[in-house]
Amino acid sequence: MAAGRRAPRTGLLELRGPGGQWLRVLLSLAEDALGVSPADGPGPAAGPGEAPAAQLNGGDPGSAVPEALANIRRTVRVVKQDVGGLGISIKGGRENKMPILISKIFKGLAADQTEALYVGDAILAVNGTDLSEATHDEAVQALKKTGKEVVLEVKYMKEISPYFKNSSSGATVSWDPSPATLQKRSSPLLPPKELREARTVPLKMCYVSRKCLPTDPEHRYLEVCSADGRIALFLRAKDEATAQSWLSAIQASAGALVPRVKEELRAQLAGAGAVAGRDVKHVGWLTEQLPSAGTRNLLAVLTEKELLLYSSLPQSRDALGKPVHSYPLIATRLVHSGPAKGSALYEAELSFALRSGTRLGVQTHLFSLESPRDLALWTRLLVDGTHGAAELVQEVSAACTWKGQDCTLSIHIDKGFTISATEPGLSKTILLQQPFEKLQMSSDDGTKMLYLDFGGPEGEIQLDLHSCPKTIVFIIHSFLSAKVTRLGLLA
Repeated sequence: MAAGRRAPRTGLLELRGPGGQWLRVLLSLAEDALGVSPADGPGPAAGPGEAPAAQLNGGDPGSAVPEALANIRRTVRVVKQDVGGLGISIKGGRENKMPILISKIFKGLAADQTEALYVGDAILAVNGTDLSEATHDEAVQALKKTGKEVVLEVKYMKEISPYFKNSSSGATVSWDPSPATLQKRSSPLLPPKELREARTVPLKMCYVSRKCLPTDPEHRYLEVCSADGRIALFLRAKDEATAQSWLSAIQASAGALVPRVKEELRAQLAGAGAVAGRDVKHVGWLTEQLPSAGTRNLLAVLTEKELLLYSSLPQSRDALGKPVHSYPLIATRLVHSGPAKGSALYEAELSFALRSGTRLGVQTHLFSLESPRDLALWTRLLVDGTHGAAELVQEVSAACTWKGQDCTLSIHIDKGFTISATEPGLSKTILLQQPFEKLQMSSDDGTKMLYLDFGGPEGEIQLDLHSCPKTIVFIIHSFLSAKVTRLGLLA
């Protein structure tokens, strides 16, 4: 063994296998990888309150997809419930070079009650709308727009089973990484030959969790997924203490690699000629609650100016430049941090909510984390990041119309508000200038109008920004919050 390297930690756990059965495996935790190899003999029997092997996730014996249905196009009628909608989650999409796949069926909800849908079914059409070439977001929108009755055209394709192996929602043996509640059926999994081979999960930015798993009365489950989503493990320990011990050990090893990841991301940004303000401050996994399709895991990269969200760890400059979402911190506000209230999916979760002002309106996102420590860290980083971005940006400008005249509204963190106009061939004319301290009221109509009142003789100033004013409204709030923080007060 090379000097300075720890001896790998090893131990016997169980891995969920074909049909939901548990197989004994030997884990070997090194500094940068988690090895999994078969162990002789079956795993111990299911604990009290757990389903037997073939009934994991609430499935009934023999509930796997009948052979006769493979590669057959089927039409399934689903009647939505008042709460829970269709009761499915989806993954895939054109951007992933995969069909739209059902990744979860929530027990007791509409899709489950049909007894005709299976995890792994490809959704080919919804109410006659073709989804065969749809992106994930397009499919989500199509499902959201449906009425009470939904007609799905689906097909279970046996050749798709490797996708459950090679995705963030699949594994050496298939499962979905983020089920928020009990899932009734599991798809046919990998052949036994695949399970006899040793696997290795790189620990660099791997996803590890004990929370978003099927019903776990004894708290013994553990889930590990590689950063690229190609390998995942769904494990069961002998007791809660062992599961927690392995979670802590894997998190510690993965955490030790984070500085290296940040340096690699910084190098990619520098190599791409990134402008100042793109330094990587933090990187980590968040679980987002989707409006109508369950949850998804996103890798969050926090820079000095932006929050960038990716479906997996970007491995190139090109991938780094194409996040799933990008939110300027100066126009983003933390509106909730702590145990969520009134949410069926997140009743016992640690979560935070963000609102971002955009030209299309306000976007709201709810994320959950693994531990109170993670929640506290992200809360502090986001609040500090917004203030830091405000200090870094200093000033923003937007075209507007005031009193029928084309103008420019400039907002400076120190100089305040300036409305100016520039005539062709003439220098800029200052029409109004007011400091932040004079601002008595600000509001907007959510469409295009911004209203400012400085208590002056001109009264309320009505500015037509020609697009949704929420971006400017959020930036004003960020500037004010940063100024209050300068004074040592809580913003």
